[in-house]
Amino acid sequence: MEHALALLTLIRSGAPAAVLRCLLDSHGDPVRALAAGPSAWRAAGLRESHFGLLHRPNRQLLDGDLDWLAMPGHHLLGWHSPDYPSLLRSISSAPAALFITGDPNLLWYAQIAVVGTRRPSAGGLDMARKFGETFAGSGLVVTSGLAEGIDTATHQGALAKGRTLAVVGCGLDRVYPASNAGLFAAIAENGAIVSEHPSGTAPLRQHFPSRNRLIAGLALGTVVIEAAERSGALITARLAAEAGREVFAVPGSIHNPMARGCHRLIRQGASLIESPGEVLETLSPMARELADSLRSRLGLESCVVEGSKIASGTPPGPGEARLLDALGHDPVGLDQLQQRTGLTVSALSAMLLGMELDGLISLSEGRYSRRS
Repeated sequence: MEHALALLTLIRSGAPAAVLRCLLDSHGDPVRALAAGPSAWRAAGLRESHFGLLHRPNRQLLDGDLDWLAMPGHHLLGWHSPDYPSLLRSISSAPAALFITGDPNLLWYAQIAVVGTRRPSAGGLDMARKFGETFAGSGLVVTSGLAEGIDTATHQGALAKGRTLAVVGCGLDRVYPASNAGLFAAIAENGAIVSEHPSGTAPLRQHFPSRNRLIAGLALGTVVIEAAERSGALITARLAAEAGREVFAVPGSIHNPMARGCHRLIRQGASLIESPGEVLETLSPMARELADSLRSRLGLESCVVEGSKIASGTPPGPGEARLLDALGHDPVGLDQLQQRTGLTVSALSAMLLGMELDGLISLSEGRYSRRS
């Protein structure tokens, strides 16, 4: 909690993310960065105007942040942490910290972003749901911005077959738009919601372009489904391209004003796609590479199922064997698996993650089952 309080104090000072990243790089963790004092702060680029809030932080705000963080499923992930997602770390404008509701491990999974207009056609909504379902069913985490329209349909489709991650432009104690309160709760339960803003932050207009850079930075690629020529979806696509990520656009009718943004992207070099399979074919090698790095990070071995045993470089341990016997072809929840195996939730989660990365099991609506 000491590190969390120090990191929150740094964030609440209002200092730019680049300066906070520099401080954390220089001193290793937020406690040392905060204790380094004015000369070190000044050397990192911090302005004198921020010093007061570092010396005398607003305790009411910090107590509210700590209360939020103490709630189940709430997390704070700093730039100094080895758990900070590697893809996001590689962009020049990465935030100094991320607030997360849900499963923080999802930030390390291979992600595909799907974005588009808030005023889609009926066909655009159907397409967004289909793409979300197909991507999530293939094992990718589907990332979008929780906005009305294409974002909402994409999240809904992804939840039907797997997991989704929402990036928002306000504090995680707020739901914006309010009409997506139910979807917000479902994603928090079966995925993750991410923000760079602490609790109490309103959904201000200027937060959404910066929100888009997180969507682009977390994902291997971005798919645009219906977008006007001037839209946030095109900003996300541009940021993805600048980060060296793949950009895909779905063409539409020349009579549909919400197809013009996609046509513009295609003219500028985005990949024209007509089906989710084309995206999966392009991203599969990169997704495998990211999965290997995730295995390495968690100390997991790649494994193959033969009959009812796990065959890998070493024999399966008793816990792995119990888990494999407990898993059937009918979906089962984590609580039920814990009762059947007697394993802790953390041990189960690590084993299930390894099996999922190797394509041995599937996850749908929070329940696990063996793949055929």
